[in-house]
Amino acid sequence: MSRVAVVLFNLGGPDSLAAVRPFLRNLFADPAIIAVPQPLRWCLARWIAARRAETARDIYRKIGGGSPLRRLTEEQAAALQARLGDLGAVSVFVAMRYWHPFVEDVARDVAAWNPDRIVLLPLYPQFSTTTTGSALAAWRRAAKRVGIDVPTAAVGCYAEDPSFVSAHVAMIDAAVATLGRGVPWRLLLSAHGLPKRIVERGDPYRWQVERTAAAIAAGLAHGDVDWRVCYQSRVGPLEWIGPSTDAEIERAGRDGRAVVIAPIAFVSEHSETLVELDIEYRALAERAGVVRYVRVPAVGTHGRFVDALERQVRLALETAGVVNGTGARACPAAFSACPCYAGAGR
Repeated sequence: MSRVAVVLFNLGGPDSLAAVRPFLRNLFADPAIIAVPQPLRWCLARWIAARRAETARDIYRKIGGGSPLRRLTEEQAAALQARLGDLGAVSVFVAMRYWHPFVEDVARDVAAWNPDRIVLLPLYPQFSTTTTGSALAAWRRAAKRVGIDVPTAAVGCYAEDPSFVSAHVAMIDAAVATLGRGVPWRLLLSAHGLPKRIVERGDPYRWQVERTAAAIAAGLAHGDVDWRVCYQSRVGPLEWIGPSTDAEIERAGRDGRAVVIAPIAFVSEHSETLVELDIEYRALAERAGVVRYVRVPAVGTHGRFVDALERQVRLALETAGVVNGTGARACPAAFSACPCYAGAGR
């Protein structure tokens, strides 16, 4: 009987207020986030973490003192594992990039489980060097250290997976139904922002986010939808991709529109959804005169999203290297950071 290990990757989040500063230090020490050589990067990471720690603690206080991301990701892992029993012995592991359980520790657990095949499945539907790219690089280093040497495939992206899109469509349609008839509304499809210079280096994230958004809009039951893609969570002095979510909320207020807002790059609830979308942007919408503000949940363990994860695992097991959700390179050649030719698996 074959033994298949599936590793779900996510960002991670501090599980207590005391963990906030080391979590931030780990985040900013990642060369995919701050691309400067050591030891300068480590010094910068410590300095940024110290400066931002108290502000971040205030954010986590609003959601109970810690991130729910590990618990929610473990729920997704359990839902996925229940779908894969026909493959033989399957174990789905959860690995976090910047907090427990760290990739390095999970690699040791996977090695001890002794699989015949491994599938790496980041919970980032759209590829970026700062998320999926960083997670897969961390796995390669950790797997080498613990001596993992079995066929491994990685899912690079699934921005247009039909079940992923369908989960969003179902949840957005349900949210729109709460507005009542005759209420003019605008759909904001919000994704985490990215510094513009990273996109200019060939990162396909923005292009893929826009593909996700277009597929969702095309599937909605409400005909010709007024929709926009926007980007949230900007920090620091760099120029970020836009338009910004806060600017689009303010524009909806000026236009006399209700706002239905859906996170399309986050698949689980965490600080960016529970605080930024639910609290900060809701307050902004009230100040801006938005007539209704309806937030669509993250896809979480929605059955159609679990369908998407299952499809990605089965597709990955049919090949080697990096797959993009359909088995072929998805991004135009101009996006040189696309991993589909880079061989992140083996």
